[in-house]
Amino acid sequence: MSFDIDKALNELKALGADLKGKDFLLTWEKSDKEIHAVLKIAEILKEMHARNISARMFETGLAVSNFRDNSTRTRFSFASACNLLGLAVQDLDEGKSQIAHGETVRETANMISFLTEVVGIRDDMFIGKGHTYMKEVAGALDDGHRQGVLNQRPAVVNLQCDLDHPTQSMSDLLFVKNHFGGFDKLKGRKIAMTWAYSPSYGKPLSVPQGVITLMSRFGMEVELAYPEGYDLLPDTIEVARKHAKKSGGSFKVSNSMENAFKDADIVYPKSWAPFKVMERRTQLLEKGDQAGLKDLEKQCLENNARFKSWECDEKKMELTKGGKAVYMHCLPADITGVSCKAGEVAADTFEGARIGTYKEAGYKPFVIAAMIAACTRKDPAGILRKLTAEAGKRVI
Repeated sequence: MSFDIDKALNELKALGADLKGKDFLLTWEKSDKEIHAVLKIAEILKEMHARNISARMFETGLAVSNFRDNSTRTRFSFASACNLLGLAVQDLDEGKSQIAHGETVRETANMISFLTEVVGIRDDMFIGKGHTYMKEVAGALDDGHRQGVLNQRPAVVNLQCDLDHPTQSMSDLLFVKNHFGGFDKLKGRKIAMTWAYSPSYGKPLSVPQGVITLMSRFGMEVELAYPEGYDLLPDTIEVARKHAKKSGGSFKVSNSMENAFKDADIVYPKSWAPFKVMERRTQLLEKGDQAGLKDLEKQCLENNARFKSWECDEKKMELTKGGKAVYMHCLPADITGVSCKAGEVAADTFEGARIGTYKEAGYKPFVIAAMIAACTRKDPAGILRKLTAEAGKRVI
């Protein structure tokens, strides 16, 4: 069925969500109405792009890209999203800034924001740090705008922190929504968010946390599975339980990948480091204890190696509903025999799902653009309607 832009615009307007002047940091801080508004904008923008209709809602303006960790998909998705809307992207390279000379977060936030509409931040490696840093930047921008330093208060968008990865989980959600034919078709479907073996150490917890806290809002049967000791942050578990109860879905934690895969409609096998390990790692980094960090890494890799059987392969996929569950991953996946000797997913299993994971990732630029549009414009529905009516060509 073709996408009806006019109908989608009417639905967006009817939601009545107003995110102007707000940041997008954690999905569970947003109302159902606000989540649906951002998702609706993302789908409209995706369709406009497919039809070669310009979505340029800014004539000028800067988008600051602050990546404190490595990234491919999210970095390029942020740049693509900002360009789509008419914003120029500038990377904040902390090594080349005055931050190295002691410039404070409060000062940096204001100095980069004179003509800035959005600040995108990725800070995901340190427990108790990433989200806190984003809130500190947001507070500094509030003060700068209130004091008349900034003509406009830029929106802050979370491109992954220690708690959540909202651009990823909302892209995941749009992918499964369209795969199954609508949000109403997700209720009662089982998603297995499971740990999977990786030969690396210290992967963030924010992807599984983002998935369980968002998917549980849509009446899904969410099962989180990991080897004993690979716990997530307790607060995010409670959020998932609360959402499942409210939505009429379910939330379960187990220590069996096979049980989680049984009758699942969707599987999401992804490695992460235990919460306690990430907590310890942060403490050692703060102390600059390099010997302690090396010892911790050695211990963690040895412990990971005990669970090499936690691999998504054809045998486990046969346990899923009809043996045909949707395989999902935020990428890059650790593929056995391709990117590593043993990893999260067997090569043949990944190859069968590879294009699907690319399509899953393909929603991210539009989700990020939607967050920016919603958080910086008073009436995104009206602006998008005007742009579609004018039907200016993106490429002439």
